[in-house]
Amino acid sequence: MTTRPVHVLLVEDDPGDVRLTIEALKSSKLRVMFNVVEDGEKALAYLRQQAPFSDAVRPDLILLDLNLPKLDGREVLQEIKADPGLRTIPVVILTTSAAESDVLKTYGLGGNCFITKPVGFAEFRKIVLAIESFWFEIVRLPPRT
Repeated sequence: MTTRPVHVLLVEDDPGDVRLTIEALKSSKLRVMFNVVEDGEKALAYLRQQAPFSDAVRPDLILLDLNLPKLDGREVLQEIKADPGLRTIPVVILTTSAAESDVLKTYGLGGNCFITKPVGFAEFRKIVLAIESFWFEIVRLPPRT
């Protein structure tokens, strides 16, 4: 298990889902640092440390919604995985979609995981804590560069 703070970039345009995700991790035994952007263009600007994100910390994990304004999650994922400087960051798709076409497209673009958001808070919290446990306690992540 990592002892340093873990950095998560949450790309989500629904304020309720942002609140649920952050609330779910409040009981975490890890220090999770969140940065939130609400559209695909801001996500890429953040990851590329472009204005106004010139001091952005490279995330250890990206939680990416598919249905975003400006650039959707599929386009963002494609850009991340095409960029040699970003492609090693794990991307977890956390979306309301359960469509098989979205699952296939996500994995085809190099997504690391596809999770359909549950409806209730208890189930949502369970999913978010499982993401945390798997990605920060079990998996060995590449170092931040």
